[in-house]
Amino acid sequence: MDQLRILTTKYCLSVAAGDVQLLSGRWYVTHSGLVGIAQRKRCSGIRAAVLNSLSDPTVHRWVFKATVYKTTSSRGFVGYGDADPSNVSPLVRGAEMRIAETRAVNRALRKAYGIGLCSVEELGYLSSPAEPARKGSASAPPNGNGSGNGQPRLRDRLCLLVRQHQLDPALVKRYAADFCGTQELREAGRDLVESFITTLAEQAAKDRDGLVCKLNSYGHTEAVKS
Repeated sequence: MDQLRILTTKYCLSVAAGDVQLLSGRWYVTHSGLVGIAQRKRCSGIRAAVLNSLSDPTVHRWVFKATVYKTTSSRGFVGYGDADPSNVSPLVRGAEMRIAETRAVNRALRKAYGIGLCSVEELGYLSSPAEPARKGSASAPPNGNGSGNGQPRLRDRLCLLVRQHQLDPALVKRYAADFCGTQELREAGRDLVESFITTLAEQAAKDRDGLVCKLNSYGHTEAVKS
């Protein structure tokens, strides 16, 4: 709570607005939170460019350089970001170029405005696929919210996905329950919930409008039942 108080007073960040997130007992700033700080500080501009010499599109590896100009006369604060299939989640596979750009901009913004807080988009354990369970290790909890091998809880991953694509949380829950074949999402096993999250991410990336229409159908179904 002390750390959150500092974040909200010093940087004017809001939990409700999604500016910061609590993961594994620590607070992290989000891309939208950093952009909000830049706007309030009247940032002069942000320039991002791909580094062709370090990037390799054939293997989906991208490296970006971002420069934040606090004023028109500023020499700029530089940040670098990279992304490839080895350090992004399967949920966002295929979007490595955009992720690399976001990471570069985040680092440049954090340097420019003295934000010592790491951003969510830079976190390795949120970007890399889960490691297979080691032999003899404790098994994951049977419900869909447990965390295993240091990975974030499935609920956190689902919430992040909902925010990224601006989906209706209530409709997503109904879709998830239908997908898992349960009355409530919390009744579904971890494997089913994980499968649903992967499917939802793929649908959102390929055809968000189609996904929104599908979600809206669950709203109509609920209205008919009422």
